[in-house]
Amino acid sequence: MDLARITDTSGFIHNLRWQQIPDDVRHCARRSVLDTLGTAISATKTKLSRTIYDFAALMYGGKGCHLWLDGREVSPIGAVLAHGMTIDALDIHDNCNAVKGHAGVAIVPTVFAVLEWMKGNVVSGEELLTAVVVGYEIAIRAGLALHATACDYHSSGAWNALGCAAVASRWLGLNTNQTRHALGIAEYHGPRSQMMRVIDHPTMLKDGSGWGAMAGVSAAWLASDGFTGAPAITVESAETAFIWADLGKEWHMRQQDYKQYAVCHWAQPAISGTLKVMREQQIAPEQISRLLVFTFHEATRLDTRRPADTEQAQYSLRFPVAAAVFHDCLGVSELSEEALVDPRVLDLAGRVELIEDAECNARFPQLQTAHVTLETTDGRHLDSGIVMPPWDVHGIPATDEELLAKFRWLVADRMPDAENKKLEELLWHLDELSNAKDILRVLAAK
Repeated sequence: MDLARITDTSGFIHNLRWQQIPDDVRHCARRSVLDTLGTAISATKTKLSRTIYDFAALMYGGKGCHLWLDGREVSPIGAVLAHGMTIDALDIHDNCNAVKGHAGVAIVPTVFAVLEWMKGNVVSGEELLTAVVVGYEIAIRAGLALHATACDYHSSGAWNALGCAAVASRWLGLNTNQTRHALGIAEYHGPRSQMMRVIDHPTMLKDGSGWGAMAGVSAAWLASDGFTGAPAITVESAETAFIWADLGKEWHMRQQDYKQYAVCHWAQPAISGTLKVMREQQIAPEQISRLLVFTFHEATRLDTRRPADTEQAQYSLRFPVAAAVFHDCLGVSELSEEALVDPRVLDLAGRVELIEDAECNARFPQLQTAHVTLETTDGRHLDSGIVMPPWDVHGIPATDEELLAKFRWLVADRMPDAENKKLEELLWHLDELSNAKDILRVLAAK
């Protein structure tokens, strides 16, 4: 174990300042906070969110934090559990291909929970965004290290727990030794759940990020009170040293993708390819006789044909491709239980075939690709060519205008227009805020 490296990691966690972060990374942080909170607000309409809110209020009630758009007071760990799982309930938050998962879903709720808990402290928008960058950089490196050393593919909660522990350690003022223990506790208790289990059997378990956030925040609080943990292998082992060597020099915050559709990122290339052919060839839905989707192995495991609930729909490939043909957009409404019985979508979903493709396999996970052959009722075979998800960082990234439009779409019916506009303004100019708690006053409203 390399104790010197944990000192460097701890130094990054506690000493990074806004002025040291490159301008484009600062901009990425602001975009991700906006996108993640937009997802959270829209996702409060889901059954999963209602369930986890009630659970948090019952089992983790306490002082310090409020459930967003609800107002009930809970403890910080209750808040990060509820908000992390709520964001996961609508699979339209940011994504990092390299770790096949998500950081912001846990980091953003943690930042706002600890911010709210620190009653007497005034935290600037610059400091909040700096903590966000710290969380992403630690979480994604922990994820890369886990993928490099573990034999199984684990949920995002397994590694974003360390990013949450880093954020809480920074704001709780832990010393180097306490921070080391916090990372070790978070790694030990983070949910190392086998991710492909929920791909094959989709349920409300999702990506484990709410539990990861709860483990990470708990770890920092425990370490602050003298609780000890084993050294974090993903941080300190010799075989992961290369992953941490460029901390503070290279920025994984730059590697975030944003989603147009509220389904697993692995399904997005197929949706993109299908709509590309339809637009270019001016194909109407009733002209489609069959859809052949050639993609990487993991995406073919999204094999639910007739989803029974929103979770199954989001971890399907056939259904969202068919739904996108008719709706063009995919949010809560298009994936609600009422929408899952649309006979037009179900009929077309039954005519979607998933085929594993060697070329797509070779590109995965850094590039997540598909190509779609659309067979028409008049006998044509129309191919999309290789496509990536829309807004992929390796393709054509989302513009600021597109992300702002997405935010407005997500929050449109959740708060009065004036509150929506106020929140958008606060988030988009977050780095200019003297007191970031202004955001909490909007989020905590009933």
